[in-house]
Amino acid sequence: MTNSVLAELEWEPGIGALTFKEVRYLLIRPETLMRFQHAVETEVGPDRAGELLYSGGFAGGQLSGRKFMETFGLGDREAVEFMCRMGGELGWGQLRLAGWDTETKSLEVQVTNSPFAGAYGGESRSGVCHLLRGVFGGLGATVFGVPVESDEPRCLAAGDSTCQIVVRKK
Repeated sequence: MTNSVLAELEWEPGIGALTFKEVRYLLIRPETLMRFQHAVETEVGPDRAGELLYSGGFAGGQLSGRKFMETFGLGDREAVEFMCRMGGELGWGQLRLAGWDTETKSLEVQVTNSPFAGAYGGESRSGVCHLLRGVFGGLGATVFGVPVESDEPRCLAAGDSTCQIVVRKK
């Protein structure tokens, strides 16, 4: 199977940049992000840390959703499916659109092998994939055109077999 992101990833050695469709990306170990997350949790508490990380993911999800919808002419559901596929190709686990409802403006993404949950270190009482939850929250706000909330009711770090991201209209 071909990884379309890797096949079209461009390295610009003169400026030290990796881009896909003119969008810059970077490679970083999940342990680095999770160590940062733990540090933020220690400083401001786990709930506030989750909000802050979610916010960063949300911005990325909105920007990427808009860019890829424009670049590829994708419809709403196609954009979510594309972002699931792309997330997997970027190493964010195996992402699958498990639920889609335009009437209630909701979507569900199942994540197998989340690198965030896997690198979290120790057990959590709740979801820890805040960046991923934010990405799909931002994407959901983009495709549904309304304010949304995004939750992670199941998480590998909390002992579940997979992570589950649920986005719905507020």
